[in-house]
Amino acid sequence: MTLMYGTAIGDISHIPIIAGPTASGKTSLSLALAQRIDSEILSCDSMQIYKGMDIGTAKANASEMETVSHKLIDIIEPTSTFSVADYVQLAYVEIKKTLQKGKLPIFCGGTGQYISALYEGISFSSIAISESVRQEVIQLYESDNGKTAYEELCRVDPESAEKIHPNNAKRVIRALEFFLESQIPISVHNANSKNNGPRYPFKVFVIDVDRMILYQRIDSRVDQMIQNGLLDEVRKLIDHYGELSITASQAIGYKEIISHFNGEISLAAAIDLIKQRSRNYAKRQITWYKKIPNAVWIKPDQLEVLIDSICLDFA
Repeated sequence: MTLMYGTAIGDISHIPIIAGPTASGKTSLSLALAQRIDSEILSCDSMQIYKGMDIGTAKANASEMETVSHKLIDIIEPTSTFSVADYVQLAYVEIKKTLQKGKLPIFCGGTGQYISALYEGISFSSIAISESVRQEVIQLYESDNGKTAYEELCRVDPESAEKIHPNNAKRVIRALEFFLESQIPISVHNANSKNNGPRYPFKVFVIDVDRMILYQRIDSRVDQMIQNGLLDEVRKLIDHYGELSITASQAIGYKEIISHFNGEISLAAAIDLIKQRSRNYAKRQITWYKKIPNAVWIKPDQLEVLIDSICLDFA
């Protein structure tokens, strides 16, 4: 089925964003939908952007990528920095390209910041962060694994600090460096940045899996990742790149295996930690999605109904 419409908002009903916590089944749903309507998938995952980080980020496999075109995956080296603003800019380019082909862009991923930035139409600041400020904040964060940096963020921007997990290095650093450069809390900037609304009419669908079933899926997937060669993947990354960027090195699955390679924890402890942190991450994802206005929550047994409803929308 080829969808015939242009690139203007009035030409389409909505662009779906398939969201959900890790291991909820986002990939299989988006693939089924994309195949049904001959469409393309645009990743909405902050770790799948990195080249070479495949197993631990649960990227679609080669067969799946041959079946359906995937965009916004494998776009930067794991030594590079990449912001939400960078993501949104590239996402808009890919949306336009996909629409011009007469196809529907289907977003799929679990990164709440990326999803909200698209859905809410956040405009990002033109304020450039100087290298001196960036290095100052990075050094502060690395001095005690983020403790002092987070305390400073609590002081200068308590609203942002309340929303950011202390262990989220990328967001803590970003919020703190923004304040030091501009003397404006990033929470204030973000509130003002939504005034123009979204550029496209997005609709967010969240896969709602029973918590116990979700945790079982997470544990099983971690075991499968180990069997699929996660240790070899991390070793190759270290051998090739040496040191990964702060964001890439903090990715769940990679951080723990690196700690194991450094002799800090056993392999069994690393695997248990990956499972625990993945479950904790799933909780934070669910909390984030609950704050998205008008998000449509669906149960696993409603996935076919969802596919049908979206196909009918664009038939």
